[in-house]
Amino acid sequence: MKKYIFLLALLFTGVLTGYSRQSAYLFVYFTGNRMSEEAIRMAVSPDGYNYYALNRNQPVIDSREISSTGGVRDPHILRCEDGKTFYMVGTDMVSANGWSSNRAMILLKSKDLINWTSNVVNIQKKYPDQEDLKRVWAPQTVYDREAKKYMVYWSMQHGNGPDIIYYAYANKDFTDIEGEPKPLFIPENKKSCIDGDIIYKDGLYHLFYKTEGHGNGIKKATTASLTSGQWKESEDYKQQTKEAVEGSGIFPLIGTDKYILMYDVYMKGKYQFTESTDLDHFKVIDHAISMDFHPRHGTVMPITDKELKRLFKAYGKPDKM
Repeated sequence: MKKYIFLLALLFTGVLTGYSRQSAYLFVYFTGNRMSEEAIRMAVSPDGYNYYALNRNQPVIDSREISSTGGVRDPHILRCEDGKTFYMVGTDMVSANGWSSNRAMILLKSKDLINWTSNVVNIQKKYPDQEDLKRVWAPQTVYDREAKKYMVYWSMQHGNGPDIIYYAYANKDFTDIEGEPKPLFIPENKKSCIDGDIIYKDGLYHLFYKTEGHGNGIKKATTASLTSGQWKESEDYKQQTKEAVEGSGIFPLIGTDKYILMYDVYMKGKYQFTESTDLDHFKVIDHAISMDFHPRHGTVMPITDKELKRLFKAYGKPDKM
């Protein structure tokens, strides 16, 4: 009997570690402001430093099939707590229509990273008193450990007011958001902020965001409780360049205590990668980075070898891997 229990324990442990044995990285991104470029693309990396486009850098999902505008920007991907479900969100927008033209976001769900179901959430149509809503930008998701729910957060601007990062919880099926959107973070100076990106580390949620229309770049705020309204703001900017930046993305390096903060140096048509162990002090590692594509605002997520092979089967293995 003891031997039988031991074998069962080994089997169960193997099932659990199968999801956590991450060995590569998935990068989701878009590539530019032309309508053909406003679509979700994917790349993979064996080490977090060298990236190779999948599907020959062509979209993996047709924006016309999942959006109301025909364009998708700023994709963000999250592995759910069960280890095998994936949520992806994006801005429903065609930039040629203007930077204050969009009112919606897209929610996507997958079990295999290949086949996705999707739903459009139009904030202006869904909620009353949104007549002066100008834009809905860069949604992302994070698991709220207190609420035990998945939070969707994004920036919105109403009228001539500042861009504010709002949140709402996703429903169980990840097909819609529930309740009225509420402010998630308003900086002490009450100025605009966009492109929020949250990572959980050592009991704190670390929010990286872009100061919009003032200052110069990416700042950070932390909290122990996402909806408490109690944020501690860092005074310094986290980007390591004097160029204009946006769309920060932070992710852990597998098997290390290091994190990579990357961001879109959008006026120069390039990305910058930086590295940190404490999420406060970052050093440039561009010399160690290679990409065979030119991404715009996107995110990176660790994946397993099984998931990597599944992506190769669907989109082909990049020639250089």
